[in-house]
Amino acid sequence: MTDAGTTDETGVRLELSAWTYRHLDRASKLLGVGLVALGLEMGGDTLTGVALGAVGAALALTTVFVRRQE
Repeated sequence: MTDAGTTDETGVRLELSAWTYRHLDRASKLLGVGLVALGLEMGGDTLTGVALGAVGAALALTTVFVRRQE
């Protein structure tokens, strides 16, 4: 991780306001949980169910890599 206000090794810096971050975080978590639930409903042992679960888990974790302004 880099310090706030600096860029990473690719030169990309993604920083959101606290309000935007909070809403993006909630939305990504809710959509992620919804996709995991849909994957389980489709059948957790099927390819479709596993794919939906994996996409849902990845979506729920997207805001881990985003910085927020304080």
